[in-house]
Amino acid sequence: MDKARTRRHARTLDLRRGRIDMNHGSGGRATAQLIEELFLVAFDNERLRRMDDHAELAMPVGKMVVATDGHVISPLFFPGGDIGSLSVHGTINDVAMAGAVPLYLTVGFILEEGFPLSDLKKIVDSMAAAARAARVQIVAGDTKVVERGKGDGIFITTTGVGVVDEALNIHADQAQPTDCVLVSGTIGDHGVAIMSLREHLTFGTDIVSDTAALHDLVAHMVRAVPQIHCLRDPTRGGLATALNELADLSGVGIRIQEAAIPIRPEVKAACELLGLDPLYIANEGKLIAICARAQAQDLLTAMRAHPLGAQAAIIGEVVADPHAFVEMETAFGGRRVVDWLMGDPLPRIC
Repeated sequence: MDKARTRRHARTLDLRRGRIDMNHGSGGRATAQLIEELFLVAFDNERLRRMDDHAELAMPVGKMVVATDGHVISPLFFPGGDIGSLSVHGTINDVAMAGAVPLYLTVGFILEEGFPLSDLKKIVDSMAAAARAARVQIVAGDTKVVERGKGDGIFITTTGVGVVDEALNIHADQAQPTDCVLVSGTIGDHGVAIMSLREHLTFGTDIVSDTAALHDLVAHMVRAVPQIHCLRDPTRGGLATALNELADLSGVGIRIQEAAIPIRPEVKAACELLGLDPLYIANEGKLIAICARAQAQDLLTAMRAHPLGAQAAIIGEVVADPHAFVEMETAFGGRRVVDWLMGDPLPRIC
């Protein structure tokens, strides 16, 4: 920060006891101070430092991939992460599901009057750390402040930009009969971590959100099997909803094996206690992959060789079905339809 900017503000932000007020969203000096003393310090890079209303981005050769995601989670801080790291991971993962390398993020903050600056700093620092770990720059942003009682603290929207090799063709409508369906690890961890915190539930071991950036895992997978047909991160609506989306878009059926789906015992116990189906519980650090049967074992081996895919499993297959049903063969030998999510058993989960 240069001296001219520092001199504009008689007092620095009180990041320990201060709170957001309407002036921070006015576009005047208070807004500039918030940007300079908090956002710019945390996200600092040469593009952001120009303080333009835009960012000029250098793009490698390939197809551009863009994704936008809004984050309204409650509570803001949870075991394994917070709304800051989640807002980075969620959008990075949407970009990564094309097989792309994420490069840049933009961020929009909706802040409620009275929100503690100390909490805002924790969230911003968490975002910065997550972006650095993912080798992604936050290059532009916007801040708005709404009146007390109209914003529930903080909402964050992030947009990600990445690049994917022209030769890759990974899309949600590419699943084909006889393909295999893989999942990168245990399901339901994120949603149950949030619900356990809300309901003050304790189990034998702590249930921690799986929030993570998946692009390195995806790159590892693509190197092993460039012909992956589909990738999807099963966030809201969980595994069941993501599989229904893939089946519907590809015009196929999907049949999964209950016994093959990795679920932590404590997550299963929590779902039984709360009357929830783990297939519909949100994840923030897992992915679904669909590939040709002949390449499934190679893909599984590659996934298990990466820390974020150590518990990967083949959980089912794609079948011809004009109704695009998702069915599960149960542990008792029966079969049931795994339908689209109806309602929202866990609102404000991401």
